[in-house]
Amino acid sequence: MTPPTHILVGTIGRVFWMRVDGRGTFQNSLQAKKALQRVMSHGVKDFVIDLERCPMMDSTFLGMLTGAALNLRESGGGTLSVLNANQRNLQLLTSLGLDHILDLDQDGKLWAEERRQACQALQHCAETNAECKEAQTEHVLAAHLALAGVSDANECRFHDVIEFLEKELEEHAVVQA
Repeated sequence: MTPPTHILVGTIGRVFWMRVDGRGTFQNSLQAKKALQRVMSHGVKDFVIDLERCPMMDSTFLGMLTGAALNLRESGGGTLSVLNANQRNLQLLTSLGLDHILDLDQDGKLWAEERRQACQALQHCAETNAECKEAQTEHVLAAHLALAGVSDANECRFHDVIEFLEKELEEHAVVQA
């Protein structure tokens, strides 16, 4: 059985730090997104996603990171740095073209002082996951649309998933009507 994932968060100086302790998946990406949105709404512009303890990420989690980076750009700038990614996660990030919109720290030099303080500053994320299946589906769709928007290759790669999710939301709307 896969151990549970914990999203740990904290503010270190001017940086919002998020450590993914376990797999980054559709099951915890909405919680992570809400935490990022909350601090963005308070004017935080610098973000670190620490993947030291994250063995893998699925496309929904990757799309959530993409959406956060794009929102940061649209809102006037800032940084979204990914630290301590293993080889598998680095390959995923670069093959999807996310190295063009995220700062990938491959040599361990970004946020050196904050790295030393991270262990003491992080706490369990208090944000919640989706309240219902429809909200979760909307989140997964938004994540995949963000990924698809990065490149034509991603658009082709995620076309079927997007189409399936849109159809699922349409069917849910008909049932609700």
